[in-house]
Amino acid sequence: MVKDRKTDEFDDEFLDDIEAILDEDQEISDEAIEADEISALRAESAELKDRLLRALADAENVRKRADRDRRDAEVYGATRFARDLLPVYDNFARALEHATDAVRAAAPALFEGIELTQRALLSAFEKNKIMQIAPEPGERFDPNLHQAMFEAPVPGTKAGDVIQVMGTGFTIGDRLLRPAQVGVSSGGPATPPQ
Repeated sequence: MVKDRKTDEFDDEFLDDIEAILDEDQEISDEAIEADEISALRAESAELKDRLLRALADAENVRKRADRDRRDAEVYGATRFARDLLPVYDNFARALEHATDAVRAAAPALFEGIELTQRALLSAFEKNKIMQIAPEPGERFDPNLHQAMFEAPVPGTKAGDVIQVMGTGFTIGDRLLRPAQVGVSSGGPATPPQ
């Protein structure tokens, strides 16, 4: 039995050593798990922060877009209505342009009323940021504002000069509502070779 006793003692010491090793392994394992959890929480925190920043940027972009759309609606909301009123302006202009002195003398109040109404219409246009494009002969042709109705060689002009204005154009804000209709010079006539 002595032998058994030594074996028992050996077994107890051995078991104590194994328990100590297991306890150490458990502590190391717990620390590793805690480090893994901390890393996972940091990664999750970084991901959530990134998502939050992206959501805030999206919200700011939506706010800016809505603000821009609101401003555009204020300025350009009347575009269709303005286009519908341009023929009214054209009719007033034609009436005043084609009236002879005799007709004007016969009905001066009528023509004064037409002029006043046309000015009131232009004033209402200006209040709504609708501006006239009224090029003068000799100005350079601008394809952003003018529509060339014809091209003709005219002595004393350079190619691309406006030679005749056939219709007034209009802008609304910084956008073209209707281009001015113009005739454009193709330059002076070519001189025949001698």
